[in-house]
Amino acid sequence: MSVPNYVRRLCICWSLAVLGLALSNTLSAQEHLEKLTEGAVELKFAGPMAFGADGVLFIGDPATAHVHALDTGDRESGEFAEFSVDGIDAKIGAALGTDAKGIRINDLAVNPVSGMTYLSVNRGSAGVILKVAGDGTISELNLKNIKHASAAIPNAPEEDAKDRRGRPLRMMSITDISLIDDQVVVAGLSNEEFASNLRAIPYPFADDIQGTALEVYHGAHGKYETNAPVRTFAGISIDEEPYIVAAYTCTPLVRFPLSQVTSGEKVRGTTVAELGNWNNPLDMFPYEKGGEQFILMANTNRGMMKISTADLARKEGITSRVARDPGTAGQSYETIADLKTAVQLDRFGAEHAIVILKDEESGKHDLKVVALP
Repeated sequence: MSVPNYVRRLCICWSLAVLGLALSNTLSAQEHLEKLTEGAVELKFAGPMAFGADGVLFIGDPATAHVHALDTGDRESGEFAEFSVDGIDAKIGAALGTDAKGIRINDLAVNPVSGMTYLSVNRGSAGVILKVAGDGTISELNLKNIKHASAAIPNAPEEDAKDRRGRPLRMMSITDISLIDDQVVVAGLSNEEFASNLRAIPYPFADDIQGTALEVYHGAHGKYETNAPVRTFAGISIDEEPYIVAAYTCTPLVRFPLSQVTSGEKVRGTTVAELGNWNNPLDMFPYEKGGEQFILMANTNRGMMKISTADLARKEGITSRVARDPGTAGQSYETIADLKTAVQLDRFGAEHAIVILKDEESGKHDLKVVALP
């Protein structure tokens, strides 16, 4: 994911109710749309996505280090009825003239107005955006002639830059994206000395793009770090103030005030949890259930976590090494066994999530609407 919203894949219809945030548009939805230009958008890599409140889909292309705002035209209210699609990867492959092994599903986002599910997918070096309706029908969003706007990410890693393991740094120029209070917030790496970065891009897009260098204490490593990218993040309200909660590899959970993220200055976050080593967080969003607020987060090796936000505002963070046994500290959480193989997720109405589950034996992917745990 929305103006403002404090949820990854921010979905205004439910996030305002969940977070109790006030809507404060400086421009109407129609004025936003009038600033978009009709034409073609070419995606080399269809990456992270987030929805605005008016059918505008924001998508990051890390290969070109650009963020695009796309008018989907999808503004008709719909129902959030439960559905599932078995073997969604095979069905997408067939729709694109290949098989499940020939495509890569990169992200999932739900339009908070219509309930339509959108997937960012790559077939080879070409990125596409697909729509999945409640009856399982798959269709492609036409990018050859679409109203859009684009913004270049400043100080992105060079195209040939690699990390010490030989992985292309450019592909980490955009690792996650959200629309928060008329700002498109983009996580990723820069080419600067303190590479980990959150960039705040005013929307409608402007030239004044602020990049904020991040420093976090990693309890599992026992030191402050500035070069690891945020893997996924969510917006959340703490004492009626907007914050970002970000998750990193190996899995520190770190709190940043939004006011500092948009400052363009270096900021040191508060590490509120260590959730286990040898793990990459994949996707997350906050929600409310039973009068309490939680964060739902999918991971590569540690299953689906339902993380408590109780006492998230405490001033004291983790600033000393966390012992390998037990390897966790800070915010409490429970693991949701039925969703342990989830690789993508988003909010789906007031009481559900939509997830992509990977079958551990066959490797196939299923799309499924599930009740919020």
